[in-house]
Amino acid sequence: MDSISGTIESAVKNNNYDALAAVFSMHGPQSWQNVGQGEQRSLAAHFIKAAVSSDTFLPQAFGSMAMVNVMNVALGHLPSTVENAADSKLRQMLFDYKVNEDADFTGAARILGNMRMDDSDGSVYYVSPAEKCNVYVKIAECFLEEDETVDADAAVTKAGTVVESIPNPEQHTALILRYKSTYARVLDANRKFLQAASRYHDLSQSSTDLIDADDLLQMLGRAATCAILAPSGPQRQRVLGLVFKDPRLHQLDAIPSFEAHSAILSKMYKHQVLRKEELTKFESSLATHQQAMMGDGLTIMERSVIEHNMIAVSKLYRSIYFTELGLVLGVSRNKAEKVAATMIMDGGLNGSIDQVDGLLNFEKEESPQAFRDKSITSFCGELNRISDMIQAE
Repeated sequence: MDSISGTIESAVKNNNYDALAAVFSMHGPQSWQNVGQGEQRSLAAHFIKAAVSSDTFLPQAFGSMAMVNVMNVALGHLPSTVENAADSKLRQMLFDYKVNEDADFTGAARILGNMRMDDSDGSVYYVSPAEKCNVYVKIAECFLEEDETVDADAAVTKAGTVVESIPNPEQHTALILRYKSTYARVLDANRKFLQAASRYHDLSQSSTDLIDADDLLQMLGRAATCAILAPSGPQRQRVLGLVFKDPRLHQLDAIPSFEAHSAILSKMYKHQVLRKEELTKFESSLATHQQAMMGDGLTIMERSVIEHNMIAVSKLYRSIYFTELGLVLGVSRNKAEKVAATMIMDGGLNGSIDQVDGLLNFEKEESPQAFRDKSITSFCGELNRISDMIQAE
């Protein structure tokens, strides 16, 4: 083993990649396979310590695929502890190289994802809650770059478990804002548009010098996008209201990627029917995941707009034939009936279907004022009845 250790030290010092590849190969007189598993772990740790402490070996060695493979092999065969947490330092360095030089975001995320992090102060692998959160946010950001939404979700969820335990959060405002932004992007990428809209809008309200006004407007634009795409219902109406009442909403008209948003969102909030020609610019601004085709053959935007228009029609009519409804919605009669049936079953629309006559009947929601008037009338009637009974006795 001593001779192999000497070979490793000499190879690292002289940047001899072939010698290192021979050591960590499966065969050969200098192969680490000639010693036991415990000694193999020691050799892997020895190599990593030598590599990290060298002034000339890294980061040049990252440019060699053979050396990157050797590093990955060594990182996978380590003892329980490496002196000065050299393996964590190597992972950080390799992560930075993959992101900045190779643009290999998935590879970078997986390297950092296996970094050892302990909560115990006495461990060489101790990291503070802020450092741990930073690692998870970096991982999530990288996975998002490659549209790996499931892995990004897992990473940002881990960040969420530690962000609340960061002491003195006012000293880590930038990190917390990065976490919130990444969480909103993950929700958006996973098509959880209602939650994403709320998160984006909260971020757009941030009062900090760390985010300039243009970036805050971008967040507001994303909030508008997600609010428009969210499924219909009271919660979406609430989020639409938050964005609609934002005094900066019409500033989005000056941003090419959001120039149609304020008009569409305003119509949605006011329960006004949207026409297909009004949606062209909005549709072209959507990201790939926001243009996905759903199981019913409609895109996310088409379903959202149809559901909105259905609600808007219910505010104008007491009943409507499906043939006419299809024309208003821009879909076939059968599709209009299916959408209406689904919304009624899901509680998104108050109404009933008359299949014999091909008619959709809307049940008008009682206004709060009408409900109060009816309650007062009922109370007065009951009071009069009791009064008459007392007088009769």
